[in-house]
Amino acid sequence: MEVILREDIDNLGTRGQVVKVAPGYARNFLLPKRLAVQATESNKKIVEQEHQAHLRKEAKAQGEAEDLGKLVSRVTVTISQKAGENDQLFGSVTSKDIADGLAAQNYTIDRRKIQLDEPIKQLGEYKVPVRLHKDVTVEITVVVAKEA
Repeated sequence: MEVILREDIDNLGTRGQVVKVAPGYARNFLLPKRLAVQATESNKKIVEQEHQAHLRKEAKAQGEAEDLGKLVSRVTVTISQKAGENDQLFGSVTSKDIADGLAAQNYTIDRRKIQLDEPIKQLGEYKVPVRLHKDVTVEITVVVAKEA
């Protein structure tokens, strides 16, 4: 059975692509969840219009993310934590702490967009990548200082 995908689906295809799938997979999963529509001429036209609208929306979102990235890349977030000997923190600095530090400087960025591989556990200065859009990633400077 041929269907037109309305969303990107792993191991199957991308949005707007015509793919051949098993009838049961289409009938029981793709069609009820509105992830795909049957490949008819009228549906192809509708999906093409949706695809064009999606591209415009995506371009606008990317432009906004690039503008925000230019502003955020110059930001330095300073976080004060209690630390013991050898500059070892008693706790750790997580992406939530960094997001809160950005929010204090009037930058609203979701903590899930801050790509911290593992929590910061030492004092110092770190470059942390922030993924604002699938094609826009900027680095911010995070300074972890000892609390007085």
